[in-house]
Amino acid sequence: MKRISIADRILLLATGLLAAYQITAGMDGMEPLTIWFYTIGFGTLLVAGLILIILGFEGLESKTVVIVSTLIPLSLSLGLISEHLPEYTILYLIFSVVGFTAIVITRFSVTGKSATIVLAIVHGIAGLIIFLLPIILSIQGTMPVGFSLVGLGGALIGMGGLLLAFLRAGQPILSQKTILTLLPVLLLLMTAAFVAGFSFG
Repeated sequence: MKRISIADRILLLATGLLAAYQITAGMDGMEPLTIWFYTIGFGTLLVAGLILIILGFEGLESKTVVIVSTLIPLSLSLGLISEHLPEYTILYLIFSVVGFTAIVITRFSVTGKSATIVLAIVHGIAGLIIFLLPIILSIQGTMPVGFSLVGLGGALIGMGGLLLAFLRAGQPILSQKTILTLLPVLLLLMTAAFVAGFSFG
């Protein structure tokens, strides 16, 4: 396992500060339920970054960290659905609860690729919503063009999630060292894209 460097910790700290900013100042005027969803997402991102700063990349080997980090894409996608497609909030909330429960069960009771497949499916659907919905809303003119930056953040979170999923499955697309070197950069760019995109919301 690659040892975490000072540069990695600085990048993760910057990610946490951006997430904290979004929680405290970036959600004015939203409905309470939407604020809750976004707060859970950015709050989990903040906590995950702090865990990595303290424990290093070894923290990624913890099943609990994998499970908790799933809340990031699920909560952010729930926030987007709640804010822009409220009629589907209950349906997607059910999917999120079922998907999260499936990840918890498979992490502790299933060995091999099955747990990774479940994780990839849930992460993939949530990531697609975060990626596509802001871009579609921007193209339709429902939201400003700058809001599509949230979609860029969705692409980055999906990329990071899949890289980590393949890494845990023992079939990484890139080497372990490369993935762990890229991870803090991806997290910072992803969070910056979210914060910038939501500022247009």
